[in-house]
Amino acid sequence: MTDTTMTIDKTKTDTQPAAPTKAEPDMPPAIKPAAERDPLRARIENFSFYYSNGFQAIKQVDMPILDRKITAIIGPSGCGKSTLLRSLNRMHDLYPGNRYEGKVILEPEGENLIGPEADPVLVRLRVGMVFQKPNPFPKSIYENVAAGLRVRGIKKRAVIDEAVETALRRAAIWDEVKDKLHGSAYDLSGGQQQRLCIARGLAPNPEILLLDEPTSALDPIATAKVEDLVQELSETVTIVIVTHNMQQAARISHRTAFMYLGEAIEFGDTNQIFTNPKHPRTESYITGRYG
Repeated sequence: MTDTTMTIDKTKTDTQPAAPTKAEPDMPPAIKPAAERDPLRARIENFSFYYSNGFQAIKQVDMPILDRKITAIIGPSGCGKSTLLRSLNRMHDLYPGNRYEGKVILEPEGENLIGPEADPVLVRLRVGMVFQKPNPFPKSIYENVAAGLRVRGIKKRAVIDEAVETALRRAAIWDEVKDKLHGSAYDLSGGQQQRLCIARGLAPNPEILLLDEPTSALDPIATAKVEDLVQELSETVTIVIVTHNMQQAARISHRTAFMYLGEAIEFGDTNQIFTNPKHPRTESYITGRYG
């Protein structure tokens, strides 16, 4: 096990008495903290989420989000992956009655993104989101990318022009759209629309970019372009991606979290998770025994 690998295993030391019985697999101990050499961008601490009907979808999750790394969240359908992801930028606030517990601390500022003092609108600008299906606004390509900048109160055209171009370049779509910026975003292909949505999320210069199954609606060629883009972006922005595609998680992520029934069962280096999982539920999922 390397210094950067964090799993739910308990490690015995010389000073610890031996446990009288073996821990049940369904009762994982707390996830270990990240190694000091891996700087954090956020810390999810004892986090739970309840829908307005009282259903608890996320249960006491602890998870480090490493700075300028790709963290993949995997697990079977209905395990809470997307629910957790949408909690990180307060998307659930759009529906009354939903409730958070615990903390999501943005580092190094130490701000609690789900605290009552945090403005959900500003949180969504600092923690951008790209959804499963491309969802461009019914506006021009330019106005799609400029939307977040206008919410931030930026009005100078020269500043917006520069930010739009920068975001489109970072999303690897500038050369394809630079001559039709004022044309409809709906005229783009599916893959282009998804990269436009990534540019829209990047324009306000977020600290974290969330990707919820960003390639599930795309063909293999468009998927490869988005995966290459995500890996390139991770050099400058922290990325958290939810995916059902385990091969995709293995290809592009640095760390992987496995979730089951709303709990974070195991978290660690992606190679370790896929080749030497420590928890039996993780191994069962990785080997295809259920999903």
